[in-house]
Amino acid sequence: MPIEPSFSSPRAVPPRIPAQRSASAYGRPGPRAVDYAAVRALGRQISERLSLWLRTHADATEDDRSRERDRLAGQVVTEWADAQRRAGVPLAAADERALFEAVIADLVGLGRLQALLSDPSIEEVHILGCDRVRITRRSGRVEVGSPIADSDDEMVEILQNAARRAGSTERSLSTSHPVLDLQLPDGSRMAAVFLVSHRPYAVIRRHATLDVALPDLAAGRPDLTEMIDPLIGEFLSAAMRAGLNIMVAGLAGAGKTTLLRALAAEIPPQEAFVVLEESRELDLHSSSRHPWAMSFEAREGHGERDLGGRPAGEVTIADLIPLSLRMGVLRVIVGEVRSREIVPMLQAMTTSRGSMCTIHARSPQAVTERIIELSLSHGKDMTVELARRMAGNALDLVVYVTVQDETPIGGRKHRFVSHIEEVDGVTGDRIATTTVFGPGIDGRGVPKHLPGRIRDALLRVGYDPRRLADWISSGRGAWKHPVDSVLRPLEATG
Repeated sequence: MPIEPSFSSPRAVPPRIPAQRSASAYGRPGPRAVDYAAVRALGRQISERLSLWLRTHADATEDDRSRERDRLAGQVVTEWADAQRRAGVPLAAADERALFEAVIADLVGLGRLQALLSDPSIEEVHILGCDRVRITRRSGRVEVGSPIADSDDEMVEILQNAARRAGSTERSLSTSHPVLDLQLPDGSRMAAVFLVSHRPYAVIRRHATLDVALPDLAAGRPDLTEMIDPLIGEFLSAAMRAGLNIMVAGLAGAGKTTLLRALAAEIPPQEAFVVLEESRELDLHSSSRHPWAMSFEAREGHGERDLGGRPAGEVTIADLIPLSLRMGVLRVIVGEVRSREIVPMLQAMTTSRGSMCTIHARSPQAVTERIIELSLSHGKDMTVELARRMAGNALDLVVYVTVQDETPIGGRKHRFVSHIEEVDGVTGDRIATTTVFGPGIDGRGVPKHLPGRIRDALLRVGYDPRRLADWISSGRGAWKHPVDSVLRPLEATG
């Protein structure tokens, strides 16, 4: 009988406005009604006063400006509330707080979106025009939200303000660049488009698990679902110690980024490595686990194009990968490969160890074809045979994360690792792989075969793959809980 394994690895607040976020954040019912016409009028007053203040404080830091903005916001809101009281329309303290928060949110460019970002129960928001808001809760429940603006034009202004505040790599949303992809201040990912769609459209994806490790994903934390079992966790931990190159694949929303963060938690804290992203999402450089992580972000180009047809100032992930290798690091992590940058990524993997990336693919079998498809976009010199050979030489493991969405039938989303494929090189006209972990009776990964090519690398870090033999013969894994599936009753999944 196999033995179950174990593995391890202030800002000042203006007077009369108490330091609270929102009513919903403290469990009180619903958000307070806010007069957004008043919010915009008060915002203009604050901007005017702030401009006057800056004339005499030209050397003010960003923190100084933020503090003065908050002070002026508290002052202006208090004056407005006093005027309302004198007119016989007094404001409750909670309503005054809500107005202050709405004014601040409007000033920093997020407007009514801020209320959505402050709600920890929200996982995803789809905004189709200013008044059609679809909210997906972490529980899987879908509901309709309140409008985020009074007009589509105002919604575009909010998105443009967010783009201008995107940090060191400024983003734009304009007639010449109608698409936007950026990280919001709270770490959420936002993609938006206008002009080419019939109405402005934006999607915000929230990440609740910025600090996560492999043991956490094996039902080690009450706030996380069971994405892996201890067998998979132990295997992946050893793969990281052995410096294997890993590609994490799956559909959008499957949990690829969460798993990549957990894998990165296995990197020793003293090791320097480089993270490359189109827009920052992993935030490994912000974690205390990785004091030597270097985060590089692609930059959009603007203005005239050069002789190669590229806009001035553009810096792509493909440009950054060679630079990363000159930084003296052995490990390069790419948040997502989605275009021709896959070729320099694979080239980097052939000269590095422990590198990782994610890729979108609808099934484990489609991963290799997706690699070839993206490689062919690199240029006319790339061929199917060359792309196949590069992938076979560069990759050691492909980890596939499956998402089963049962919310339309009253269930929930189930996210889990279903496959771990060892890449054995190229055989004939295909990339040869060995399924080390494959779907069990409930679809979750269980041991299927012993690895071959990577066996010695695993042995050198103290992991003997032969410990999986008993589990292979038993045909089951070490998952702690059954899948609470609507389609598969609990008694059938034990």
